[in-house]
Amino acid sequence: MTGRVPRQTVFRHRAWVRLTHWVNTAAFGALLVSGIAILLALPRLFWGETGANDAPAALVLPLPVNLEQTGWGRNLHFLAAWILVLNGGIYLLLALFGGHLRRNLLPDRDQLAPDHLAREIADHARLRPATGREALRYNALQKFAYLAVILGLFPLMVLTGLTMSPGVTAAFPELFTLFGGRQSARTLHFVFASLLVLFLLVHVGQVFVGGAVNLTRSMITGRFAVPPDTPANRETPDA
Repeated sequence: MTGRVPRQTVFRHRAWVRLTHWVNTAAFGALLVSGIAILLALPRLFWGETGANDAPAALVLPLPVNLEQTGWGRNLHFLAAWILVLNGGIYLLLALFGGHLRRNLLPDRDQLAPDHLAREIADHARLRPATGREALRYNALQKFAYLAVILGLFPLMVLTGLTMSPGVTAAFPELFTLFGGRQSARTLHFVFASLLVLFLLVHVGQVFVGGAVNLTRSMITGRFAVPPDTPANRETPDA
């Protein structure tokens, strides 16, 4: 009878990566809850500068109107937004100057090969997690998604949120030109938030596919148990 081969355990995530990850998670959760509360006060999306319940809307959301949640929702949303901005700024600075962005988030050369990308797409479609040394790095699709969120969706969320602030737009009226007005910024804010929620759902789903206990533990303690390699998952990187 063959004994079970023990998994190799490696240190995968630095303390600052783990800390900023969980702060972002908490802040985004608060933003989501408070954002829904704010949206319930006016579940209609407009384009341009003005909008009201009796004005023609670009999109009417099938949500019940509830004006009582606006006060606490706005306060929590404002607080969580600044926590997210400060925490995200710290993460980005450390990622840029510490090499995390270059080493772990930019796709490796072999990952950009068409056959490698095709294999990754097939593995994702079959819900087959990475094993062996491939499990020690983010795959190309993950890297593309993380870069899109870090360098695209989050900055756009912040800018559209600031465009809805009269104090900010009084100092920087160029934001109106950039997004087409206060209500346009609100509509785009909703779109970007929806894309982030979609990313979160896919991210959580991939965590369960890849081993929720192992991946969650690695994001808490930094220790990651490498899934044993199999012949079907082995490949030789391009030179």
